[in-house]
Amino acid sequence: MLQADKVSFGYDTRTRVQVLDEVSVTIPRGGIVGILGPNGSGKTTLLRLLSGTRRPSSGRVLLDDQPIDRLSRRQVARRIAVVPQETQLAFEYTVREMVLMGRHPHLGLFEMEGPIDLAIARDVLAATGTADLEHRQFSRLSGGEKQRVVIAAALSQASDILLLDEPTASLDLAYQLEVAALVAELNHTRGVTIAISTHDLNLAATVCRELVLLRDGRVLAHGPTDDVLTPAHIRALYDVDADVRVHEATGHLVVVPMARRPRR
Repeated sequence: MLQADKVSFGYDTRTRVQVLDEVSVTIPRGGIVGILGPNGSGKTTLLRLLSGTRRPSSGRVLLDDQPIDRLSRRQVARRIAVVPQETQLAFEYTVREMVLMGRHPHLGLFEMEGPIDLAIARDVLAATGTADLEHRQFSRLSGGEKQRVVIAAALSQASDILLLDEPTASLDLAYQLEVAALVAELNHTRGVTIAISTHDLNLAATVCRELVLLRDGRVLAHGPTDDVLTPAHIRALYDVDADVRVHEATGHLVVVPMARRPRR
């Protein structure tokens, strides 16, 4: 279980402006939790705190009831993998090299990847549908292909928790569906615990069992998707009137924005 317990954080200590203000969130083992909110609400910052790459100014982050700041970066990396919104590389790498980078937390100083690491890399490439891309240059892939490869690299860490920041941003509809299906499949077949920061309400409604709604650095609502994704909550979160109903064919909630309201 991954938990934020009343965490606060601000990037500018002089102005003391809080990006997050006493936020409490629980990511249950084996769950898929969506983190929703407008730009500047603190979604990405919350993922950084949960991953241990940032420390809260107050409060704490717990990994299986143990404060994450008491763990080494190697220990955390073996448990938590992060898929950023964008991946920028300074050098050219093949897809296989990208995925093998995820094995570094399991290697000793100056140790090279071995047959076991290569087998794990090929296993996660197959799991993400990117095995045929193994020898391609990462920089020459499409946006959807890159996203799946980055998820494969995260999986190669053998981590049981996956944090994704806007995994479908800038992808066309087909790749959005592919990534959504991949996330659901990884959770179902591999038991990966997943937290997703996203603007896509319909993605969240489709794959997430629980939602956290953030606005102005505070939790507006947190609970099961069917309870949280309501017209009233969407109006409070985005200042938008929306129709929310169950889609007959899929059985999932569908959100249709209807009108924007003046900001409160």
